[in-house]
Amino acid sequence: MRLAVDVMGGDHGPEELLQGVKLALAAEPGLGELYLVGPQAELESLCARIGLLDPRVRVHPATEVLSMGDDPGLAVRRKKDSSILRAIELVREGTADAIISSGNTGALLAGATIRLGRLKGVRRPALACILPTLKGAWVLVDGGANPEGTPELLLQFAIMGSAYSKAMLGVANPRVGVLSNGSEDGKGNDLTRATVALIRKTDLNCQGYCEGYDLFLDGIDVAVCDGFVGNIVLKSVESLGKAVRAMLKEELTATWTRMLGAKLAEGGLRRIAARMNPEVYGGALLLGLNGCAVKIHGSAKRDTLRHAISQTRRFVELQLNDAIVRDLARCAEPEPVAAS
Repeated sequence: MRLAVDVMGGDHGPEELLQGVKLALAAEPGLGELYLVGPQAELESLCARIGLLDPRVRVHPATEVLSMGDDPGLAVRRKKDSSILRAIELVREGTADAIISSGNTGALLAGATIRLGRLKGVRRPALACILPTLKGAWVLVDGGANPEGTPELLLQFAIMGSAYSKAMLGVANPRVGVLSNGSEDGKGNDLTRATVALIRKTDLNCQGYCEGYDLFLDGIDVAVCDGFVGNIVLKSVESLGKAVRAMLKEELTATWTRMLGAKLAEGGLRRIAARMNPEVYGGALLLGLNGCAVKIHGSAKRDTLRHAISQTRRFVELQLNDAIVRDLARCAEPEPVAAS
């Protein structure tokens, strides 16, 4: 498998992501070429400095960088030599099988949709994010690609999220729920009620509504929502994780007796941290593209990219796009349900 990695646009600069590439190449001997996209002289100098000398590494030049503050639509049209667009073009022309980027999410979505196109039957791509539960993991879709949605869009997110859960997490019959403010049928709003009605007409394992309590206590496998709600959930979870880690560190180092107890419980604490670590799930996959694009956090460090490379390799090898097209055709969209 060949990857195009946009190493520009992240919070920690390209060197941190190059270290992630180095880790991935050491851990994945079966990887093919990795195209590092960005300013050629700068990247070649950094590769030499950190010892990234693997013959599978190629530097692909790009003279511009899309910042997080750039307007995605304008930037895609005006910064045609940006690292994101050059990496996408490597996928479009068949030089690479997938792109990974920590840059501007909107620009990645717009550029990939325009240049790669959508799978047959897909209205809009959606971000699929994997998050931990007590017993494994669940999929949030949409994680932020579509701030507004319709019942027909959310139905497609459910179908794609279910296919993703089956392939990537090994869930035989994923439980699919529409994220709402309660599990009772009377809860929700016009959008969620109409979405549940559509999903129930398919052969998906529809659970009706799911709520916040279900997400991390193994109550659901795929939670469906529009990108506005999904992005709030995602960022709230990330901030809570950071707050819990900070509080644990503060409390467990407050006295010598607590430090002794923490030392005795060190193994268990490490295992809990590993289970809760979002980095092990890599990035958020843009489902529905005629290709593969993975978004990693702007603040991503080397371990995140290492795991994202492994995740992307599995996505390509499992031919998940073929499964999505088949499932969309099987769950042929019924007539829209009028909102009550």
